[in-house]
Amino acid sequence: MVVNCGFILKEMDKIKILEMCNHISKNTLMQTLDIEYIDVGDDYLIAKMPVNLKVHQPMGLLHGGASVALAESVGSAASMIFVDLDKFEVRGIEISANHLKSKREGVVFATAKIIHKGSRLHLWQIRITDEDDNLISLCKLTNMILPK
Repeated sequence: MVVNCGFILKEMDKIKILEMCNHISKNTLMQTLDIEYIDVGDDYLIAKMPVNLKVHQPMGLLHGGASVALAESVGSAASMIFVDLDKFEVRGIEISANHLKSKREGVVFATAKIIHKGSRLHLWQIRITDEDDNLISLCKLTNMILPK
């Protein structure tokens, strides 16, 4: 078990959260890029994305924009876990990325970890790594929490 926002997150809760994240991705850019949410904890959410022709730039490498789309997707979904979605909406307002290593094939993993969880702003660090835990990109995302 892990602690999430003062509650005990049981294994069944983790499964439900991951199912929800994957369900809301249907018919969106996340589905187009084959992004799948695979783990969640007290202060993080992890997603994976295959590196293939769909996400290549013309030189046959992982497109930086695909990495940023992965980072914003996992960071925004992570904020959604922390808010009451009946009362609030999440909007990404700023993202930055440093691409540190290239990748041609395989899988990348994006781990969003909370840096600041305020009532109106969430700041996330998203590390995109490969199968060997090499750092591919390092991103920072700011989400605004808006009342509905």
